[in-house]
Amino acid sequence: MTTPTIQYAIHRETERNKEMAAENTSKVFEAHPMKGGDGPNSYTKNSILQRASVDAAKELLNKAIAEKLDIESFLPSKSFRIADLGCSTGPNTFMAVGNILEAVESKYRSQGLNSQIPDFQVFFNDHASNDFNMLFQSLPQNRQYHAAGVPGSFYKQVLPNASINFAYSSTAIQWLSRVPTAVADSNSPAWNKGRIHYSNATDEVKRAYETQYSDDMESFLQARAQEIVYGGLIVLTFPGRHSDTPHSDALPNMVLQLLGASLMDLVRKGVVSEEKVDSFNIPVYSMSTKELAAAVERNGCFSIEMVADLLVPRVDDTSSMPQLIASHIRAGMEGILKQQFGEELLDELFNLYREKCEEHISTTNTGKPVNFLVVLRRKED
Repeated sequence: MTTPTIQYAIHRETERNKEMAAENTSKVFEAHPMKGGDGPNSYTKNSILQRASVDAAKELLNKAIAEKLDIESFLPSKSFRIADLGCSTGPNTFMAVGNILEAVESKYRSQGLNSQIPDFQVFFNDHASNDFNMLFQSLPQNRQYHAAGVPGSFYKQVLPNASINFAYSSTAIQWLSRVPTAVADSNSPAWNKGRIHYSNATDEVKRAYETQYSDDMESFLQARAQEIVYGGLIVLTFPGRHSDTPHSDALPNMVLQLLGASLMDLVRKGVVSEEKVDSFNIPVYSMSTKELAAAVERNGCFSIEMVADLLVPRVDDTSSMPQLIASHIRAGMEGILKQQFGEELLDELFNLYREKCEEHISTTNTGKPVNFLVVLRRKED
């Protein structure tokens, strides 16, 4: 028989979950999935840089699982559930999942639990408009796990309570849930006229993006707190900036500034209206680990187990870097650009953009890309 205190706690938890569900339902989540299919401009064909991040994370991922994953707390469960949040279309997600499975199996064996290695189930999550057909058509034939697709924004709960042992997200949480409302409002002090991003904008625009980031991470962590079992881990890798680096000097932001400059060139050529650019903003934020740590502390449901710089090697042939950047940005941004400006200007835009990347890389010090790996553990309430 449950005591009144336990009954009250269960009731309050149920009410809390209902309140969260209602809040998430009322929020607006913008969907900007990567370019689908397997054509020349697709994410599948243009995600080498993200793949390098997966490769660079493997050793740290192994270390995190070996040292921080308490598999005994999951016993005697016969299944181990993994969620890849922001999986896109592959093939990078399959490489990451393979690395996770290998490390978890190694952990079981190292503790003499060979006979208790569980069945693995992997939930591939992304927006409903993600090309899940492409994702599942390219699933590895020799995979050692059961696969399922889970559509929905990861800024809300997408999986059942206490159902996930290990959550992973690679180069995805830099995408905000939406463009901050104020930056597209011509009556707001944060109106971002003539620019498409916050990094070279006014302080009001930067604060609007910072506030949106803070709200989004609160939603992200609260959703994961519902989904992940006690003792479960989250591993996040993401491009960002060191806390002492100005937003305008962060390499991901500099790359987006060049895209904005290319759009303004098309305005001057009469190809696109200035009003179209004024009302267009990219919902991407380069966070620091200090900002993420503050969000984790506010949430209170996770401990930070590891923070590391992710040493992603640069491409040796720098002459190919401008084209590589242009093709990768197109694979990631084509959907949002097409929605705002139409499809007919994309080729001209990215030709201009590649030329600006060539000029930028050859004449200025762009600095090294900054990527982080952060490991969080679900605490008991």
